[in-house]
Amino acid sequence: MCGLTGIFDLGDRRSVDRAMLREMNDAIGHRGPDDDGFYVEPGVGLGHRRLSIIDLAGGHQPMFNEDETICVVYNGEIYNFAALAQTLSEKGHHFQTRSDTEVIVHAWEEWGPSCVEHFRGMFAFAIYDKNRQTLFLARDRLGIKPLYYAFTDDGFLIFGSELKSLLPYPGLGRELDPRSVEDFFALGYVPDPRSIYTSVQKLAPAHILVQQRGKEPASPHAYWDMRFDRNDGIPEGEQADALCANLEEAVRIRLVSEVPLGAFLSGGVDSSAVVAMMAKAQPDPVNTCSISFGDKDYDESLYARKVAKQFKTTHHERLVDPEDFDLLMHLPQIYDEPFADSSALPTYRVCEEARRHVTVALSGDGGDEVFAGYRRYRWHDYEERVRRFMPQALRGPLFGLAGGIYPKMDWAPRPLRAKSTLQALARSSAEGYFHSVSILSNDVRESLYSEAFKRDLQGYRAVELIQHHMEKAPTDHHLSRAQYVDMKTYLPGDILTKVDRASMAHSLEVRVPLLDHQFVEWSGSVAPSLKLKNREGKYIFKKSLEPMLPNDVLYRPKMGFAVPLARWFRGPLKARVREAVLGGALFESGFFNQACLHQLVESHMSGVRDHSQLYGR
Repeated sequence: MCGLTGIFDLGDRRSVDRAMLREMNDAIGHRGPDDDGFYVEPGVGLGHRRLSIIDLAGGHQPMFNEDETICVVYNGEIYNFAALAQTLSEKGHHFQTRSDTEVIVHAWEEWGPSCVEHFRGMFAFAIYDKNRQTLFLARDRLGIKPLYYAFTDDGFLIFGSELKSLLPYPGLGRELDPRSVEDFFALGYVPDPRSIYTSVQKLAPAHILVQQRGKEPASPHAYWDMRFDRNDGIPEGEQADALCANLEEAVRIRLVSEVPLGAFLSGGVDSSAVVAMMAKAQPDPVNTCSISFGDKDYDESLYARKVAKQFKTTHHERLVDPEDFDLLMHLPQIYDEPFADSSALPTYRVCEEARRHVTVALSGDGGDEVFAGYRRYRWHDYEERVRRFMPQALRGPLFGLAGGIYPKMDWAPRPLRAKSTLQALARSSAEGYFHSVSILSNDVRESLYSEAFKRDLQGYRAVELIQHHMEKAPTDHHLSRAQYVDMKTYLPGDILTKVDRASMAHSLEVRVPLLDHQFVEWSGSVAPSLKLKNREGKYIFKKSLEPMLPNDVLYRPKMGFAVPLARWFRGPLKARVREAVLGGALFESGFFNQACLHQLVESHMSGVRDHSQLYGR
């Protein structure tokens, strides 16, 4: 795993400041502590930080073709690189190394921008083609690896693996994007393709950008999209067998490494499935890593130990201080943008523990999106069934009135917390799903924002993002549409961002077999009724694993990597919360209603309401 940076002159071939390029590259030194490299010529500069995984001796970057007219800097892994190298060799290309990086160079020579369609893996890379005077940027299909870019006022295109790598560039605009602020307070992260700054964009998953010198700034375009080609006629048992076979292959191709390799093991379904497949695919014991909290409400380590014992792994477990809140102050340096997923803390710690033993770790991320495992899918399915039998003209007024009358009881048992469900049923499908994924309701955000900030938004609301993806979804089934939305928003914006930054902070490469694009494409053929059946999420996934994993691992309630933020913010972090919200940049930005900020803080501190989601989730 690595980091990359670059500067490209859109017009004349002006000289690139090598010292500036080095400063940009050094800002992401944690992504690649083993080596750095630069390529600078008039009009272009490329920088790279390397974490050596494959071809330790020959994988230095930037890497070139034979006559050095094509240069690449790259972050990721191409798992089918050996087969591609064979194909390209047969077409007359000559290889000097055993690295997957060189495959990218020759694939560009052979296929141009469509080279990305041949790659199976996770990647973000930049190619400079001297003959074509072209810069080519690409990102993998699911967005496992990040890439930020900006067109500057002085006529350059700059880019890097993290936002911090662009910030040293002089004159880069730092104006906050009001839409990104709205997205963050609605969703808890800044979704692709926006960044927190108006001047900077993320290259969205499955997108490429082809920029020719002398041309106007180019727009990115997609080269892949998720499909849902349902095949309802395949028996359940055959689907389960096919799932295991496809997952086993996705895991097996991710075991190539010249450095120590292991896996995260939380004790949940997804990570346990990956470990089971690893144990089947390799003769040596799997290195597994987990953390425990010493608090039964948040601790899954008992189940992790049970799986580790079953598969005879070399298990490493670290007890994390349940009052590990000081790490909160360190996270902004890692994430660069606002990020409200509190599971970033335990993710950081499990990556820290894994790096003590391995350089590469496989994770189980993506299973909930691919096989409909989140609880919100069950609620969405229920709500959609109601919407189907009651037209909006009747449903909106009826449930809207009921939701307005019903008291808000966050403290009550779930069956009594009907206000949220009633409000959701009054809305359209997209609005209802947005309501279920929002961390702050429309009413709270409306109260939170100042009048000046509302004018800056020019009517934009974060629900438009959900509406856009739901309308674009290549399926008419409500469950598949919700999955599609999450694959475009929550998965890259929250889950994969969290894992990338936490792992790279420790120079750890994380591979994600459940997000192998061929496995994900296959999952699109599985009927929704086999993903969510009798209110059991990930039904076919769990059924396929029954011969391998214990029932209490497969069917116990999902816990996740939660932390006790509400208690922290009323206790040891009480003073810090007051200072951050009422006395810092948040208060002084002019974006927020100061009276509302006071009210939110006081109601949380008094225990009347739980507003911890405003500070972390």
